[in-house]
Amino acid sequence: MVAALLGSSAIAETIKWGAPRDIVSLDPYSYGDSYTINFLNHIYEGLVRYNRDLEIEPALATEWEIVSPTTWRFKLREGVTFHDGAAFTAEDVLASLERVSDDSSPLKGNLPAYKSATVVDDHTIDIELTGAYPLLLNDLTNIHIFDKDWLVANNAEKPTDVSAGVEGYATFNTNGTGPFKLESRTPEAQTILVNYEGWWDEPAHNLTRIEFQPIASAATRVAALLSGEVDFVDSAPVQDLPRLEAAPNVSVLERTDLRTVMLGFNRRDELVGGGENPMNDLRVRQAMQMAVDMELIHDKVMRGKSRNAGTLVAPSIPGYSEALDTPAEYNPEKAKELLAEAGYPDGFAFDFVCTNESYVNEEQFCQAIASMWSRVGLSPKLDIGPTAKQTPKRANGQADVYTIGWATLPMLDTYSILVQMLHTKEGNSGVFNWGGWSYPELDKLTQSASVELDRDTRLQMETDALEIARNELIMMPLHQQPMAWAISSDIGDMPQFPDNKPRMWYVTK
Repeated sequence: MVAALLGSSAIAETIKWGAPRDIVSLDPYSYGDSYTINFLNHIYEGLVRYNRDLEIEPALATEWEIVSPTTWRFKLREGVTFHDGAAFTAEDVLASLERVSDDSSPLKGNLPAYKSATVVDDHTIDIELTGAYPLLLNDLTNIHIFDKDWLVANNAEKPTDVSAGVEGYATFNTNGTGPFKLESRTPEAQTILVNYEGWWDEPAHNLTRIEFQPIASAATRVAALLSGEVDFVDSAPVQDLPRLEAAPNVSVLERTDLRTVMLGFNRRDELVGGGENPMNDLRVRQAMQMAVDMELIHDKVMRGKSRNAGTLVAPSIPGYSEALDTPAEYNPEKAKELLAEAGYPDGFAFDFVCTNESYVNEEQFCQAIASMWSRVGLSPKLDIGPTAKQTPKRANGQADVYTIGWATLPMLDTYSILVQMLHTKEGNSGVFNWGGWSYPELDKLTQSASVELDRDTRLQMETDALEIARNELIMMPLHQQPMAWAISSDIGDMPQFPDNKPRMWYVTK
């Protein structure tokens, strides 16, 4: 069965990647999905990138300077070519920045301070910001650069938007400058990349081919790895780790993810199914939190591998505060009291939207949470399905409670979640504010942090904003999920990164 599904075994320089789900598109601007963006980092590149130590280093730009409080000048790398042989110039950077910051772009929030860009010469570009902004380089790590002529020739100057059903040439085709180029793609079946011999950098890998295969079934992924049909699984099921660790041809790489998995609340006037929305009452949100036994979920669902969270960012993220990171008390009796006090002694019905593959054991912990809510009189209507089906519901206000994870990527700073998820939805801010809430004091702190050049002052502002989010229970933090990769003994070196991003350009076999 596994052999028939996955095909022949790998050759020496081929790595077969057994993934828990498919990427959503070949257009890195089509949806803010870090899994997709990471995969496309093998094809496309930014002006800067994170190195093996997650420190920012030059990529398509070789150097930069701040020429005024709001203008950064980037010198671009010469001699770089796209996969179709076209030369890389500043016009490509300009077209890419305009595309990702377009009003219709789902990733415009990834460049929150961007105003415009001006080509100085073929290999120099100025980026103008809305104000002084200390995190531009962090933002630019995942703003991928397209070939302008390729975009124009294929009527792809405008971004696509997967959640809105907008597709285009770039959804199914690529032309980057990265270490690998696309050979073929069959959505939901296989995407094949091959080594780009014209890459400007000196390869640290020895791979000639990457075969990316979504295998939704955890049992099938494990069987494929144990039989040698795949070499690498980036989401090894926590319940199977003892079995994998005991296998002679497999190694397990394990740590806690930077991603915090949480629940978002509908804060509009009405519930999705109609009627007044009880979740606008803080007491109701507090009751829903108190009704969830995160210790039980940690022990039984996550097999002791997760880290329960009291705040919305992981400890290693700048802006994190240990003082805020105390998980909420499990107290179902108090939850019932709060519901009665808020005017809902008999609870209420609401839509609870989860996916079945976005996060580790998501279906199981959503089922557990729904059951716990039922015990205090609530009536969650649990809706579980694939990411492609559930994302439009969450993004378009068709969920009362929903799962979402945030790893502050690509920024690796608390400002990321503040501006993209917690800020009021306006302009480039609040792109992932799917619940529709608004807290002016939090917005003010976020905006102040965005222009504060003193790092300590900026981080304190971010911490203060997180405190508002905790006190108001804007989002309900669950845990930092476990991160387990399993690799075959044929792989010589595969560094595991805390942002849970496989970087195949560092892998040797």
